[in-house]
Amino acid sequence: MSIFMLILAIFALITLFASVKIVEQYEKGIVLRLGKFKAVVEPGLNLVIPYLETIMKTDMREKVINVEPQKVITKDNVTVTVDAVIYYKVVDPVKAEFEVEDFDTAATTLAQTNLRNVVGDKTLDETLTARDIINSSLRNVLDEATNGWGVKVTRVEVQKIDPPPEITQSMSLQMRAEREKRAAILQSEGVKQSQVLEADGKKSAEILKAEGDAQAKILRAQADAAAIKLVAEAASKHFDERAQIWRRLEVSNNVLEKGTKYVIPTSSDIVNVLNLEGEGKITPIKK
Repeated sequence: MSIFMLILAIFALITLFASVKIVEQYEKGIVLRLGKFKAVVEPGLNLVIPYLETIMKTDMREKVINVEPQKVITKDNVTVTVDAVIYYKVVDPVKAEFEVEDFDTAATTLAQTNLRNVVGDKTLDETLTARDIINSSLRNVLDEATNGWGVKVTRVEVQKIDPPPEITQSMSLQMRAEREKRAAILQSEGVKQSQVLEADGKKSAEILKAEGDAQAKILRAQADAAAIKLVAEAASKHFDERAQIWRRLEVSNNVLEKGTKYVIPTSSDIVNVLNLEGEGKITPIKK
């Protein structure tokens, strides 16, 4: 009896553990009852009927598929080697599990086929310079094709586009010639710009010199005018004083002509100044 109870207890524990399923945060769980889809469960602790139900876990994180390099012929008949990377994530776990057997293999094959179609519609130059257009076109095609698989293609990136060695060498020579041409143009423009700046500098210096000379002439003219004005003012003042003296002398002469007697110092030369000799009577006074 004790052995039977022990076996029963062990069976009960196994059954309990079998009924508890843990789904991680980045997963979704698909419950199958006797192999038939029953429900989708969220991350966390989930209970199932032991021995009758099972849970399939689907990773919902973004994944990456590397598309192996392949040779593709461009529109102008140049063979190039192209590879790509596909980024996708599951949006419908039920379709992702039941609608496609191996999504990675299917997506890789689909990408290679459409990559040949997209690149085949472009010339070599367009292929080398239009990566963004190729990426966008390829992503749209893959996203539409995989829509029924419960998968969303988020982006596609063409990593490498390698032309044949002879084309690569020719392109290298062409790029070198272009670089040398640009360097020569830049050097020529630099010399031209330097000459322009030098000419502008000389022009500015000459203008400043001319302006300085003109300003100096103006200042000299102003100084000369001021000096002439001062001389004129001094001369005018001097002649005004002389005129006043002459007027006084004329008055004195008129008075003396009337015979009036005046007393003047003996040391004075007024007699000579007034030209009074022989006219009137003058009495000198000694000090």
